[in-house]
Amino acid sequence: MLNEILFYSLDRAIRQYRKFAQANIDRAGIDITVDQWLVLRVIDEHDDLTQADIAERVFKDQASVARIIALLLKRGLIGAEPLPNDGRRTQLRVTVAGHDTLVAVQPVVLSNRATALEGLSETTLDQMRQGLERIYTNCLPPQAALENATQLSPAEKLQPLAKGSSTQ
Repeated sequence: MLNEILFYSLDRAIRQYRKFAQANIDRAGIDITVDQWLVLRVIDEHDDLTQADIAERVFKDQASVARIIALLLKRGLIGAEPLPNDGRRTQLRVTVAGHDTLVAVQPVVLSNRATALEGLSETTLDQMRQGLERIYTNCLPPQAALENATQLSPAEKLQPLAKGSSTQ
């Protein structure tokens, strides 16, 4: 059966969460999609990224991100300024209206996450993060997997060291 396949269950959960999240954003009367919010958030956190970098961070193709950026520019949620040393590139910045939107969406995002993760202990969440990180690493191309193997996983970076333990 399909629901016995882990990747089917993962995809099903993610798709349901996105529908749930979008419905709650809409219900709150905020005019933004989950994908637009993701791009806006990435630009707010990193105003030096290229469109390709943004696309990689939000797991979208560059054409989709270009359309989202064009829409965010049109709506005045971001602005674009030519880079002084490279007139072909622009630096994207979140505007006051964009910040206002991020502030308005934040409580909805936090509520969505809390509802979606209800009933899951921190231990379970840590195990899930570690398992998902392992799947991610297992699926990297060979060279990237080698590079990734020399770094701590995000789950490991988040875990405090226990008293008396070492990093070896």
